[in-house]
Amino acid sequence: MKKILDILSEEMGKAFEAAGYDASLGRVTVSNRPDLCEYQCNGAMAGAKQYHKAPFMIANEVAAQLEGNKAFKEVAAVAPGFLNLKLSEDYLLSIVKEMKSAEKFGLEAPEKVKTIVIDYGGPNVAKPLHVGHLRAAVIGEAVKRMERYAGHKVIGDVHLGDWGLQMGLVITELHERQPELCYFDENYEGEYPVEPPFTLAQLEEMYPTASGKSKVDEEYKAKALAATVQLQTGRRGYRALWKHIMNISVEDLKKNYANLDVDFDLWLGESDAQPYIPGMVEKMKQDGFAHISEGALVVDVAREDDKKEIPPCMILKSDGAAMYDTTDLATILQRSHDYNPDSIIYVVDKRQELHFEQVFRCALKTGLVAPETELKFLGFGTMNGKDGKPFKTRDGGVMRLSSLIAQIQDEMRDKIATNEAISAEEAEATAKMVALAALKYGDLSNQASKDYVFDVEKFISFEGDTGPYILYTIVRIKSILAKYAAQGGDLNAVELMAAQAGAEKQLQMQLAQFNTMMQNAAEETAPHKVCAYIYDLANAFNHFYHETKILGEENETRKQGLIALLILTRDILETCIDVLGFKAPERM
Repeated sequence: MKKILDILSEEMGKAFEAAGYDASLGRVTVSNRPDLCEYQCNGAMAGAKQYHKAPFMIANEVAAQLEGNKAFKEVAAVAPGFLNLKLSEDYLLSIVKEMKSAEKFGLEAPEKVKTIVIDYGGPNVAKPLHVGHLRAAVIGEAVKRMERYAGHKVIGDVHLGDWGLQMGLVITELHERQPELCYFDENYEGEYPVEPPFTLAQLEEMYPTASGKSKVDEEYKAKALAATVQLQTGRRGYRALWKHIMNISVEDLKKNYANLDVDFDLWLGESDAQPYIPGMVEKMKQDGFAHISEGALVVDVAREDDKKEIPPCMILKSDGAAMYDTTDLATILQRSHDYNPDSIIYVVDKRQELHFEQVFRCALKTGLVAPETELKFLGFGTMNGKDGKPFKTRDGGVMRLSSLIAQIQDEMRDKIATNEAISAEEAEATAKMVALAALKYGDLSNQASKDYVFDVEKFISFEGDTGPYILYTIVRIKSILAKYAAQGGDLNAVELMAAQAGAEKQLQMQLAQFNTMMQNAAEETAPHKVCAYIYDLANAFNHFYHETKILGEENETRKQGLIALLILTRDILETCIDVLGFKAPERM
């Protein structure tokens, strides 16, 4: 079904046309003065110059054409030429009824179903997830779900960092500790052990130890670099160790991402793109795109209209080694080969914007993807502590993501445990759901590109613009519906009715904005727009709830209409939070 603003704009356009003016002037927007009207049209102001006529005269003529129009309860021309509009309750009812019966509440399918690859997550193997990984996971998951809900074919790829120096560091540190292992014997020809020579805890300890050593010991660093090259060139024992590292790390990563309700379709990494590099580099040379500059192989990506310097994209270092540019380009080539995507969206730290600008330009210039392929950089800001600096533990270290989740769950459990009607087991499960909502909503309600302050006390509050407040609203609706059913009411037999009060109408109007919001949020890859919508919807519902008798309504027909309105509100709220990546419990 059409979006409500498009429907109303069509009605206004007909009125402008009937009055002798261009129909395009009839664009309707939500009023910026809700104390005066619900919607407004400023077309008369725009048409004044075109038609050499006072805007107030145009507005009056258009208003006259709308007398008796079924869509509007009130149309007022006000100086200097605005058209203030109030919607007819019956017309609004027809819209929300159609939404209730339509699939996806009437959200129109896209004109073209796109194949979209979303690159998000980006963890390095052999390292535990920390708070710095939160935003990529949470934003990427929400964008993936939004685009799927909009009707597109979406593939989420974690894109593991599994082929770089951290591997050489771990191998070198293991060699220092256990040089007798068969993996380090170049003459060993037997089968390698099935069980790894280290535990997850040992692996997670080895990397920071090795990294620290490499920063102060040049000889150690040289060994790690050599081990990295030997791994990448196929040394048999190192490849076997790499597989052990991958198996242990990926199993742990999957568990941690599952705790965030984040799921990837692909668990590919830099290593999977390696086979594409030689052919890609050779073709860039043959086609005349790649040339030697200061010993390195580069592709120039600067344009004449650039307002800032865009350095060349480096394909190979002077020693012939591949770089991040190389791997990212090979990954684009791999995705193009495997999925022929219409769009590839990268959800990464905004500080990498220049890198991806170079890579995208190079990919398009050298034909790694079709010219019409969209390569989109969705850069996110930093999650900061209350001191305005990147979020740290109390002792100044980088907090593990699992520790952060556990901390919020503990605080939510303490709050929920005050409800004596809930068992300890249910409190535990509910605490996990509400904590996840607090964490995700606290992040997603901010525009992705902006830094934000991670304030646990604020995020877990049941008041204000928070995840728990949204869930509390949903649980409140569920409670009313459960009581209605317990009193013998049939939730499947209720029908929506025209609004009778201001708060009831405001709630219906907020529901009617769902399609507009969801389409815009998907097109702009903007989860914060979904958050803003459900916060407004929750506020509209709670205002309605406090002003309206629902279960106490004596008129049975009207009571059923109110219950139907609650059902639609619940369903749209739950659809939105599912798109954002969390769920609501039955009670709190």
